[in-house]
Parts: sequence; C-alpha cells; structure tokens
Amino acid sequence: MRLLIIEDDREAAAYLVKAFREAGHAVDHAGDGLDGYALAREGDYDVLIVDRMLPKLDGLSLVRSLREQGIATPVLILSALGQVDDRVKGLRAGGDDYLPKPYAFSELLARTEVLARRRAAAPGQTEATAYRVGDLELDRLSHRVTRAGREIVLQPREFRLLEYLMRHAGQVVTRTMLLEHVWDYHFDPQTNVIDVHVSRLRSKIDRGFEHPLIHTVRGAGYVIRLDEPHVT
Repeated sequence: MRLLIIEDDREAAAYLVKAFREAGHAVDHAGDGLDGYALAREGDYDVLIVDRMLPKLDGLSLVRSLREQGIATPVLILSALGQVDDRVKGLRAGGDDYLPKPYAFSELLARTEVLARRRAAAPGQTEATAYRVGDLELDRLSHRVTRAGREIVLQPREFRLLEYLMRHAGQVVTRTMLLEHVWDYHFDPQTNVIDVHVSRLRSKIDRGFEHPLIHTVRGAGYVIRLDEPHVT
C-alpha cells in the first residue's frame, strides 16, 4: 500500500511512519492540514490517514474539500474525540472509517488494509494490486510473492523494492529512483545500499531458476524482465 499520514503530532507521526514502513508499506507524511490537502490532491495513495485536529486546516474540512474536488481516496480519521456524534460527523464529512484514540496499531493496520482492498475492488479502479513477470507473481494486498508456484519470503524493504521493479517491468530503474521511491531518501546515488539490497533480492528471486529476471544495466540501474531463450 501507499499511504499518506496527515498528523501534526511529531512523535505520533514518526511512530506511525516507522510502523507502516516496517510492515512493508510506502508512507508519506504531512504535518498540517494544508500540506496534507496538497499532497492528497497530487499523489496517488491507497489510503489517507487523517488526524481530526490539525493546524491550518482541520481534518474534517480537509476531507470535505477532497470530496468536493472529486477525490475518492479512502480516508481513515484518527481522533481523541470518540463519542458517537463525533464519529458520525467524521463519516458524514466524507471519511470511510473513524478510529478513536488511543488505539492499537494492529487494529489501525487491519482497518487500513480493508480500505485498500475496497478501493482495489471498486468499479473503474485501474491501479494494479498484483504484478507478474514470467513465472514471478507479487500480490500487493496479501504481501505474497511466488515464483513458479513456490512462495518466496521477503523482508518489507525487499518487498517494496521488488514491487517497484515489477511496477516498471521492462524499464530501466535508476538508483536515484529507487532511493526516492523505496527508501524515501534523497542522498548520493553512488551509495552501495541499493546494490546490497538488489543482490539479496536477486538471490531470493533468481537463485535456482534457469532464467534470471533481475538484470543490471551497467551505468544506468536495474530492470526486471523475462529474457526469452533464443530459438536456433
């Protein structure tokens, strides 16, 4: 999943960003309502997690504005205001779910996954929830990867790396692109962190199979593709 967390409490936001990334999901963060509104309008997110009490633009106004703009991305509202009337206001403002604080992260994660599944199943929804290259298959919602029917266990970062490569199958992906979209970093693309992770991923995906899928393009980056054997 790709998530946007709009939360002004820095400690709470840092916890959520870390927890969701450790669960294998891509996360962006905004610290106030206006920044969150701008990101939500411009970005392609599976779910928005919105705190109700935000500076500059409160959570309910933010959600109403998004709905008025025709943006239907699922929204889960977080709030210390947990009475029935509060929850009803949140849902009527355009929220898809409402979770009172305090909450267990496991419940938040489960609710977020439910919203993402609903979005994927919605009529007219074209974003892929699964990718396939040759006999390699990746399911974004179940976080399951198989090759030739054999399940491959990946760490969260490895899953995000493979997902990004498969989303751009057949295209060369640069190290800078991987740093920005998989690591959410903006630093020297000459760092070997990419090569180390790709090497580990390649050992899991390609080892033991006749035809490798992950290829290095010298001086450019990486590409995942199926090279069909030549017929002579």
